[in-house]
Amino acid sequence: MPRSSALAGLLVVVTTALLALLFFAAFLYAPEAQAAAGGAAQRIFYFHVPSAYALYLCGTVCCVASAAYLVRPTPTRDAWARAGAECAVLFGLAVMTSGPLWAKKAWGVYWTAEPRLTTLLLAFVIFAALGLLRAFAGDGEAERRFAAAFGVLGTVNLPIIHLSVRLWGGNHPTVIGRGGGGLAREMGQVLGLGFLAMTLLAGLLLWLRARNALLLSQLNDAEERVAALEAPQESQ
Repeated sequence: MPRSSALAGLLVVVTTALLALLFFAAFLYAPEAQAAAGGAAQRIFYFHVPSAYALYLCGTVCCVASAAYLVRPTPTRDAWARAGAECAVLFGLAVMTSGPLWAKKAWGVYWTAEPRLTTLLLAFVIFAALGLLRAFAGDGEAERRFAAAFGVLGTVNLPIIHLSVRLWGGNHPTVIGRGGGGLAREMGQVLGLGFLAMTLLAGLLLWLRARNALLLSQLNDAEERVAALEAPQESQ
């Protein structure tokens, strides 16, 4: 078995085990929050916040790979930029789904136009648009460079999401960090487990998607070379 396949299999097993442990810890180990924080619905927090972190991680990968591609284009850099954008959409969808479920219990509404939610929605739309651009705008050099530039510019919004509460206020709670309400010891442990599990999941998905994109690129190049070799024979 190739080393990369064995490593991927091991990573799948470890990630799956950590995610299962996270579900167990979130619902059976962590204490229930106060009613003002959503009560039992607050357990979404252990998936919601790490998913947001994974979104930042994938967006950063997209930005770095896109910038590197603009400096010196290579199929590998394009593959990682593509993987970063697509995985950012996946984790953005997880955040946009889990957040309103928690907000309904804590705030009484699924959605309110407060700064962090609005900027998060903007980031999700940007990465989704980037994914559509790559899927339907072609795969030529000009299209790749435009998508890379879009990926760099779109990632600028990610720090704004993180700082939006501090800059503009809003209803979104600050639990950890400066001005946060703090966490009980058990809550902090489960949240740390969530960060670890989502980091491994993001790394696994990024790696698999980038490898798949690179293999498809190599296959397309091979098909083009074969077509170029067959063209003179057909003309004779």
